[in-house]
Amino acid sequence: MQQLNGVKNGFVSESMYILILLVILAVVFIPQWWVRYVLKKHAKPLPAMPGTGGELAQHLLDKYELSNVNLEEAEEGADHYDPQSNTVRLSPSYLNGKSLTAVAVAAHEVGHAIQFNRQEPVSFLRRKYLTKAHSLQKIGAAVLMALPLIAMIIRIPHLMAITALVGLITLLCSVFAYAAILPEEWDASFNKALPILRQGNYVPDKYIPAIQQTLRACALTYVAAALADILSIWRWIALIRMAR
Repeated sequence: MQQLNGVKNGFVSESMYILILLVILAVVFIPQWWVRYVLKKHAKPLPAMPGTGGELAQHLLDKYELSNVNLEEAEEGADHYDPQSNTVRLSPSYLNGKSLTAVAVAAHEVGHAIQFNRQEPVSFLRRKYLTKAHSLQKIGAAVLMALPLIAMIIRIPHLMAITALVGLITLLCSVFAYAAILPEEWDASFNKALPILRQGNYVPDKYIPAIQQTLRACALTYVAAALADILSIWRWIALIRMAR
């Protein structure tokens, strides 16, 4: 009887671990999948659109007197606003495409340019957190590369644990930085891009729900990337436990 209870308890524990793992995987992958799904869903060309994403971006830069902001082509999937060079960069498919995603992404990135050039408080989040996170990532990467070389010269106790801890801290900095700039992303989508597209009649009213969904995906892109890093965090934690 006791043996039967032990088997039963073991089965319950194993099922619980599997359930927890499935929940973690869902939290990590569903946001990323949803963002990609939404952007792809509304990326179908609409010949009736008055212009491409690039033409809209340039029009908005001129309209809001942002002549000092550059507009460039980026690698596919690397759409962003670069505050250091004051440049909006759009993927070829969005720069030259006539789709709801192209229009929404273009307006979102111009929204970031408006934030930065007006020096709105929300624009300081990126400079405050992402800059520090990138610096810490570079330092962390340098330390991770240097530790094995140093260990060849002098003996370092618990080298594997130290290496894993440095990697974990570096990764956590990235996760927290992406989470911290969510208000900036949300503002670019819903306080800038959406009102601009509505008031300027750039998109027919029937497409506004799709635009809202796409702008939500734009705002959550960084958060989805940060959640994906959780799996890497678990790997580093596992390394630290093994190194004990």
